[in-house]
Amino acid sequence: MTVQKKVPFVTFLTRVRDESVQGPNPYRWQERTSDNYFAGKRVILFSLPGAFTPTCSTYQLPNFENLYDEFEKEGIDAVYCLSVNDAFVMNAWGKSLGLQKVELIADGSGEFTRKMGMLVAKDNLGFGMRSWRYAALINNGVVEQWFEEEGFSDNCETDPYDVSSPQNVLEVLKAAG
Repeated sequence: MTVQKKVPFVTFLTRVRDESVQGPNPYRWQERTSDNYFAGKRVILFSLPGAFTPTCSTYQLPNFENLYDEFEKEGIDAVYCLSVNDAFVMNAWGKSLGLQKVELIADGSGEFTRKMGMLVAKDNLGFGMRSWRYAALINNGVVEQWFEEEGFSDNCETDPYDVSSPQNVLEVLKAAG
């Protein structure tokens, strides 16, 4: 779906590796804003219900990682995976999957997800508030293409995964040429 909607301005709290930090956990807090991620770039953002969950860990994130070079060929500067999880969980998830290309964005409080209109309750799974599964083509902070899974609702009994798959997003990008 074609849209022209500016992404919300949010400050994300991230954890970045810093060798000057002593001890077994050499990371420090760093603030990054929506502008840091989206201004002046053409990116793919995809959001999913949670780190370490089956569909997200087995298919969606690994396939975006595997197809990253194909996205670059279509003029994409970065691919971001956003989840309503804290920075510690997102860093551990990325490390466990051996990510090299896709960058993870921790939306710990769900502020960005809420302002995007994608925050849903997943209490039926014991998750609390999480993101609905979607992807977006964002050019200089403006959503140009939107890939939202069907059935948007609180406590959805299913976990649809089709429209926001990296294969579908890439196919749409290639067709737009």
